[in-house]
Amino acid sequence: MAKVLVADDSIAVRKVAERLLTEAGLGVVLAANGGEALDYLAKDKPDLIISDVIMPDKSGYEICAFVREQKGIANTPVLLISGIVNDEVTKQAESCHADGVLKKPFQGTSLKDRVLELLAKRQKAAESAEKSPGTVPEPKSQIQSARVRDEESEGYQRALARLKLLEEELPVERDRATRGAQRVAQLEGELARAQEIESLLAKEREQTAQLKLQLAETDRVAARIQELEAALQKERHNSGQQATTLAELQKGASRAQELEAALHAERQAAAFLVEKMTAMEQIITRVGALEQSLAAEQQKSRDLTLRLSEAERVSQTVSESNSLIQAERERNALLTKRVSEAEQAAEQTNRQFEEIATKLGEIAKLAAQLGNGKRRS
Repeated sequence: MAKVLVADDSIAVRKVAERLLTEAGLGVVLAANGGEALDYLAKDKPDLIISDVIMPDKSGYEICAFVREQKGIANTPVLLISGIVNDEVTKQAESCHADGVLKKPFQGTSLKDRVLELLAKRQKAAESAEKSPGTVPEPKSQIQSARVRDEESEGYQRALARLKLLEEELPVERDRATRGAQRVAQLEGELARAQEIESLLAKEREQTAQLKLQLAETDRVAARIQELEAALQKERHNSGQQATTLAELQKGASRAQELEAALHAERQAAAFLVEKMTAMEQIITRVGALEQSLAAEQQKSRDLTLRLSEAERVSQTVSESNSLIQAERERNALLTKRVSEAEQAAEQTNRQFEEIATKLGEIAKLAAQLGNGKRRS
């Protein structure tokens, strides 16, 4: 079984190459980089080497140059593989004496066909080098009719032995050819199956690529959904705060309306009290006027008293003095009654003034609270 060394830093490429070559009936040795490939070549000799052009440590060109410099493996076929095959890659492959460059990813059975072709050329070259020119036996009739020398007789005997050996090997070769034909038919069936599998694999890869695109799109949509959820959560939080602020403002507005209604009522009450105070001031003024009238009447009473004392001396005026005194008494009683009423009205007015002052203080406090609430909003 021919042995093939595959060196590539991509595990996917190594696995595909291993599968294709194993299906072709070849032994496969895998190397993950150029260093592993050189270590293997130092202790073993593969029948063919497949190497990636670009690897982390040693390139495929360096591996090919190393093989050509080693006496024991200098004739080993080296097939380079590369994702890009252009004039530069081809030129470098020729400079290191590679046996060819194959583009990857591999299309159908291109790798298997190329490897089998190189192995067949190597086998043919080896057989040509090992094959030595033999002596062609002469026909039997000519041998019997000719007179040969002893040396020619010996050569004839050797030729007969060689012919007998070839006749014995012929059935073996025919059997081997038959098995080879059967193997070829089997390989052709496997090749068709491999082509079918590769077609299915290509479809699977295309579907996988589409799924990857859909997955990437799904990831982007999921990330966008997370962003939108975060924004929605933030908006809900802001809406909650705004709703709380709005409720507080509505409460403040309701409270302001209540305070305004109370203030209006208090203003009306204050206006009514002012009217009452005006009326009381008029009453007080009237009381003052009555007091002045009372003082004048009292002065008159004193004057009348003086006159009465004079009237006592004068008997003629006694009756008149008595009548005047009685009238003055009645008048004084009336004035006293009016003064008492004025004092009661003044006391009531003072109480109303105190109530008005208390309500005005409450109104001032409510107005101050309303002003502070509006400033906070």
